[in-house]
Amino acid sequence: MVDPTVLTTTCCVVGGGPAGLMAGVLLARQGVDVVVLEKHADFLRDFRGDTIHPSTTELMAELGWLDEFLRLPHTRVERATISVTGDGGEIVVGRFDRLPVRCPFIAFMPQWDFLDFLADRGAELPAFRLLRSTPVDGLLVEEGRCAGVVAHDGAGTPVHVRADLVLATDGRDSVLREAAGLAPVASRSRIDVLWFRVPREPGQQMPLFNAGDGAVVVLPRPDYWQAALIIPAGQYEQLRTGGLEAFRARVRGVAPPLAEGLTAIEDWEQVKLLRVRVDRLRRWWRPGLLFLGDAAHAMSPAGGVGINLAIQDAVAAANELGPRLLRGEVRDRDLARVQRRRAWPARVTQLFQLVLARRLVPPRSGGRPKPPVPLGLVRALPFLPHLTGRFIGLGLRPEHVRTPPRAPWDRGRGGPSR
Repeated sequence: MVDPTVLTTTCCVVGGGPAGLMAGVLLARQGVDVVVLEKHADFLRDFRGDTIHPSTTELMAELGWLDEFLRLPHTRVERATISVTGDGGEIVVGRFDRLPVRCPFIAFMPQWDFLDFLADRGAELPAFRLLRSTPVDGLLVEEGRCAGVVAHDGAGTPVHVRADLVLATDGRDSVLREAAGLAPVASRSRIDVLWFRVPREPGQQMPLFNAGDGAVVVLPRPDYWQAALIIPAGQYEQLRTGGLEAFRARVRGVAPPLAEGLTAIEDWEQVKLLRVRVDRLRRWWRPGLLFLGDAAHAMSPAGGVGINLAIQDAVAAANELGPRLLRGEVRDRDLARVQRRRAWPARVTQLFQLVLARRLVPPRSGGRPKPPVPLGLVRALPFLPHLTGRFIGLGLRPEHVRTPPRAPWDRGRGGPSR
């Protein structure tokens, strides 16, 4: 049996997604020694969650990274519009252009670029270490307390990372959630999502389309549309049995402007199914272990808020726990305090997403659609799009960086050691 490689650090972050990398960078910026474990070799995967909301760009500004961040390829959207098929016209249901922030828009940016950006910021910090191709297998537990994680590297060699604190940011299929014996409470989702690409003309804009057979969300990428057909949960196999032409006809019926581009879809491999899950942990922590992001509260794709909520979790955790990690005194009540701060914004947002899903997908095919926001109410209350824009763009409790950086030559308690 091969002896494991043993690393010792102050904080081990499991999962190199937005929450994990943001938490790792913010802690290392304070001088906390951090090891981030990412199971993949790189970030070049087909993410669909590419929305960077004003709450996140505001954090980039607070950290002094905004100018460099905005040089990354992205598309800006200042208003959210919908078109109800058969109703005629479009209506603005969310406005971001009046938000009191430096970037009053949603930026659509490939997530791999965003993650590479965060990883590069971390690489500039002596207390930060990112280990790629290192999937985590379980927890190290001593006397009822999490003392680190068990992982393996790309060659299959066991790796034990011993840490004062483990941050579990390994997503909705969290390995550590199961290892810790924490079972999420699931809410019944009425929708599934089929993602596909459609060619896009430069400068072309699209609303959200809503019709009796579901809804189509259209997100701008530089040279194509990232489109999503929202269907009733469990209907995918029936739709696939009907063949690709029936799928294309379904999309055309909801979003007629996409009709010409749909000819580019020639195989079901070009259509990716996302089975929507909305769940949450009642308790986000165990002694020495804290869950954040989708590992604590899996979000629906509605509103594109999942990434940004995960980042807000990371900021709150870094603000609360960073100074305590430097002093070596993280207590259970500190972990519970992070949960109390972040659990209710996540729960309220999930309830909003569940209501939105019920409005977008009628209970029967061909039923009368309901826009995500009642159109009569939008017309009667012109300020409503501003409130919607604030709720989506900033969230219920936007976090701000409250901890100063440590001088780069000050390593705090020492770097990760073998």
